[in-house]
Order: sequence, then C-alpha cells, then structure tokens
Amino acid sequence: MGNFKELRVWSDSIDLATGIYKITSKKPFANDFGLSNQIQRAAVSIASNIAEGDERDTYKEALRFFKISKGSAAEVITQLNIAYRIGYLDENTFKRTEDFTEKIRASLKKLIKARKEKNERKS
Repeated sequence: MGNFKELRVWSDSIDLATGIYKITSKKPFANDFGLSNQIQRAAVSIASNIAEGDERDTYKEALRFFKISKGSAAEVITQLNIAYRIGYLDENTFKRTEDFTEKIRASLKKLIKARKEKNERKS
C-alpha cells in the first residue's frame, strides 16, 4: 500500500478523467452543466478514491475506498449512456469511453479481490 502512482488502474483513471473533461468541454455537452459536472465529478472520484484508499493504514479502509471507486466507474458508465441517448456523444466516442470505463471497473474488481486475499494470508 502507499504506491498508488504505480497502480495501472490509477493511471487509467487519470486518463479517463482527462478524457471526460475533453468530451464535456464540447457542445452540446458543454451546455448541460448538470450532466457535465456530474460525470466530471464521478470520473475524478475514481482516481481520487484509488489514491486515498491506497494511502490508508488498514486493508478494511483501503477496500472501502476501492469499492467507492468502482461505484464511481458505474456512475460514469450510466452518465455516458444518458449522454449518448440524448445525442451528446457520437457512437464511436461513447463506445470507446464506455469500454475504457468498463476496463477500469474490471481492474478495480481484481484489485479488491487481490487485496482481500493478501489480507487473509496475513491473518
């Protein structure tokens, strides 16, 4: 623990948040403050909670923050679907970003499982 910058999922999450900011800066998405703000906050939350969790002193606390990150990834996926359905995203941008977010979510599931197993071996 404490090496969050070395976690691939953290790096991917930073890339996702950067991409979300780029997507939401373009019209018509940029004109919808509510949805653009919500998806930006959810995307930033993924990387932020990975970092915070990895810096926590206990496995229990770390897992809690990793699970929050996974929930934020689900939020981003939901908001991408809404944005696509109302015409803010073209199909290519939607699919590429949704797939990348799903990859992050799957990586978080693996991280959570690995940390649980590591903790159980220590006990």
